[in-house]
Amino acid sequence: MSNISFSEFETELSVISSSLCNALHNFSDSFSQQRPEVFLPSRREILNLIELARTVLFPGFFGNDGVSVKSMPLHVASCLDELQMKLCEQIKRGFCFGRKQHNLNCGDCEQKACNISKKFVSLLPFIQEMLLLDAGAAYDGDPAATSVDECIYSYPGLLAVTNYRIAHELYKLNVPIIPRIITEQAHSITGIDIHPGAQIGKSFFIDHGTGVVIGETCIIGDRVRIYQGVTLGAKSFQFDEDGRAVKGNLRHPILEDDVIVYSGSTILGRITIGKNSVIGGNTWLTHDVPPGSVITFAQKKNSEDKK
Repeated sequence: MSNISFSEFETELSVISSSLCNALHNFSDSFSQQRPEVFLPSRREILNLIELARTVLFPGFFGNDGVSVKSMPLHVASCLDELQMKLCEQIKRGFCFGRKQHNLNCGDCEQKACNISKKFVSLLPFIQEMLLLDAGAAYDGDPAATSVDECIYSYPGLLAVTNYRIAHELYKLNVPIIPRIITEQAHSITGIDIHPGAQIGKSFFIDHGTGVVIGETCIIGDRVRIYQGVTLGAKSFQFDEDGRAVKGNLRHPILEDDVIVYSGSTILGRITIGKNSVIGGNTWLTHDVPPGSVITFAQKKNSEDKK
């Protein structure tokens, strides 16, 4: 191997660097706008914000574990102020980075981000109310749970649902990028993949949880319980003339109130599982199910064998 001089190596690095940057500019709509003053939201800061939000939703459980009943209101107020300011900055970055898509200028980005961050903070009591119902559902639905506190503090299903409920409210406020970062963080920790666009009702319980997938356009009613390995997905996709998947179609299932879906089941397409139905383990469903049904793998297999 021949020796390369320092100047030749510098030149080679410059060529490689330009090639890498140009490829990204050509691929990414945001970077192709050539705005060096604009930066993506910080993943690290967003993950810190999620922990801060968890602190105000469940003070004493997360964050400062030395918070007393007396000091709790002051502690939460301080955390809320920090959360609102830091969230505003990250939302602004999201809007600025993609402002071409959102028809905003930089002044608009900052004002809109400030308004949204304040609106989000005002929604935290509602998010907490929903999460407390979820924690109650976990305790009521799991005979191994010793207390609601245990469910809040240690259950992966509740961690994933907490991230989802935070992300969902930001999603509804049309915040770009950040909601998906939040749910994917929970996905990486728990193995539970909930798209922030899914609509999930009260008292939702995911037991065990690993391998659960809940798609973007799912609608889940109240008091629904699902177990590990359940997929609520799309049966197929529509593609445009360029071969790209069409965005936003209603392609995921609807689960009505009081449905239970046991482990390993796959429910695909825009179908409805009627209220009070039970879907047994390892069942594959692509058709509507009437209210009050009990569907098992054996029943479905027998039905198909008779055809």
